[in-house]
Order: sequence, then C-alpha cells, then structure tokens
Amino acid sequence: MNKQTKRSPGRRGLLRGALVASCALALSAAGATAASASTPAPRTVDYVALGDSYASGPGIPTQVDTACARSDRNYPSLLAAARNWRLTDVSCSGATTTALAGQQGAQPPQLDALGADTDLVTLTIGGNDLGFSNNLATCAGLTSKDPTGHPCQTFFTSDGTDWLAQRVNDIAPRITAALDAVRERAPYAKVVVVGYPDLFPDDGVGCTGSAVPLAAGDFAYLRDTEKKLNSMLASQASANGAGYVDTYTPTVGHDMCRPAGERWIEPLVATAPAAPAHPNAQGQQAMAAAVEHALHCRAYRR
Repeated sequence: MNKQTKRSPGRRGLLRGALVASCALALSAAGATAASASTPAPRTVDYVALGDSYASGPGIPTQVDTACARSDRNYPSLLAAARNWRLTDVSCSGATTTALAGQQGAQPPQLDALGADTDLVTLTIGGNDLGFSNNLATCAGLTSKDPTGHPCQTFFTSDGTDWLAQRVNDIAPRITAALDAVRERAPYAKVVVVGYPDLFPDDGVGCTGSAVPLAAGDFAYLRDTEKKLNSMLASQASANGAGYVDTYTPTVGHDMCRPAGERWIEPLVATAPAAPAHPNAQGQQAMAAAVEHALHCRAYRR
C-alpha cells in the first residue's frame, strides 16, 4: 500500500509535539497533570517499522507473521504500545536492503508501507547484506581447526584484506539509497536508523561450550566487525539527515556469552524462545527502551 494522501500542514509537527511533550512530562508528574488538563489530546502518530530479523523478533512469542518471523513483542510493537502509536510493522526476517524496494519471497516491498501521512520510520537493516548469519556459521565450522586461536579471522583476512570490513564499506551506498527511498515515500517523517545490539563480549574475551562454538581468538574479531557495521550505519544516518539509535552500548554485558537470565542475545544454540544470535524478549525490550529514549529526548531534523 503506497499511501499518497495529501498531508495537512498541521500534521507536520505531530511527532515533534508528541515527543517533546513526552520528555517534558517525564520531568514532573505535577506538570503532567496540569498539562493534561489544558492541552488537547494529541493525534495518533503513524509509525512504520522497516527492517530485518533484529526488528521482527523471530521466535519470540507470540509470532504474528510466520512468513516474516515477526513477533508482537518486538521493539516496534513495544514502542508503539508504550506510546499508543498506530504501527505498521513490515520488518521481516532475512530482509536485505534489496527487500525495501523489491520483493522478498511473497512479501511486498517494505517501502510500500510508507506514505505522506507517515510520522515516524525506524529502519534496522544491513546485517543480512553483510551475511552475518552465514559468516557465523562459517566461523563455527572453522573452530575445530584451532579452538584457542582465530581461524575465522584468518579465513576472512587470508589475502591481506579484511573481507568483512570491505563488505561493510560496500553496504554504505545501499544505506544511503535506502534512506533516500524512505524520504521520497515519507517526506514528512522522522527517520531513525536503529543499530545492532551487543552480540559478543565487549572486552573480547569469549566463552566456551557447545552453545557458542567459536574459537577463543575470534570473539574480538567478530565484535569489531559488528562495531564497524554500526559505525557505518551511524555515519550514513548522519550524512543523510536521519537519526541513529545506539542499541549496542545499552546492551553491553548482556551478550550471548552471559548465562541465561542475564543475556539478552541468544547463543548460537538458543535456549530461550528466540532465533540463535538474536535478541530474546529482554533484548527486544532493551532495544525498544533505547529507541524510545532517543526519540523522546533528542531533536532529529530532516
């Protein structure tokens, strides 16, 4: 559905007004009471969530779209429910930047959900362009060759070029193109790129066991690769007039090596209802909190 309705000038400030008000209301319960008595209720914010499995929440109950492995407890759903926003969630497991404007299996292009009446867009994308799941499978398969070394890093840098770092660089123009396409479809929306949470121990010290079958020396390499991806996403967002939400920093200490109950990212052999190497329900809650904080307390301009 490509919404082409003409947007009234009054709606252009809808999201800004709602977000500024929410920050102000958080400062004082008494102020909130007084404001609510004199201020008309704001109109509903139209929020569209785009992206891949880190947005869709595969495996987390309840799955409301099996084709896209989409949960009703993913960060877009949690964010929309907390603010009573109208959500159109087209995030889909396996999505790449191509899926935004093109077909993904039987799914329509994600950009078709946008229109002139869209107030807010969140975008989590790039991990599948990097081939992160396949890369992890490759790394896990190499572990037995040198479990205390870094066979994965050796594999991806064997000719002197770090091919994962190169792929991150190659993805950058795709993010620019994606943001341009979002802006074309939703010219009045606040657009926010949401980064990836902390998957591996931030100190580079890995863990052992069948649930995380990676070589000890490869944790730091994989951590650095994820940081390069997030850094690129932040740079592209800034260069193209979008906001960026850091979900890595607030999830440090809750990576896949932590014990159950402390980890917000499931290991390669998941034990909680979530996809391997993906946020579990607590991880999605943490991502929602990071996005909400960024939206409510920062001024994002076109």
